Amino acid sequence: MSESRTIRVTVRGSFDNLTDEQKAALAANGGDDLLSVEYTEQGHVTYDIAARPFFTFRFAEQVADEKEIPQAAIRAEMKAVAWLEERGYGYKKITSQTVDMSEVPLGKRGRREAAKS
Repeated sequence: MSESRTIRVTVRGSFDNLTDEQKAALAANGGDDLLSVEYTEQGHVTYDIAARPFFTFRFAEQVADEKEIPQAAIRAEMKAVAWLEERGYGYKKITSQTVDMSEVPLGKRGRREAAKS
């Protein structure tokens, strides 16, 4: 039996050819808290349209096997593109990066918590 893995996918890109109305709407929505980093199944988007045209989506997904990680990245990119297209926002240069959380070493606090278990 294989163990489920938590995969974090970060999708980055830039807005492209936005109208003044779209820029105003994005600025009004604020792009969530730039200091708050959340990885969720639905995705968490951050941007600062007043400073630069870039956005970042963060997704979390469970996969059963390491071989499924590339598909998780593709699904995350598709979710990000769907969000942009639903709102009529132009975009370019979509890239993604994945992190398998089972491969991330525990820090001092994490090792201490794991020892308690």
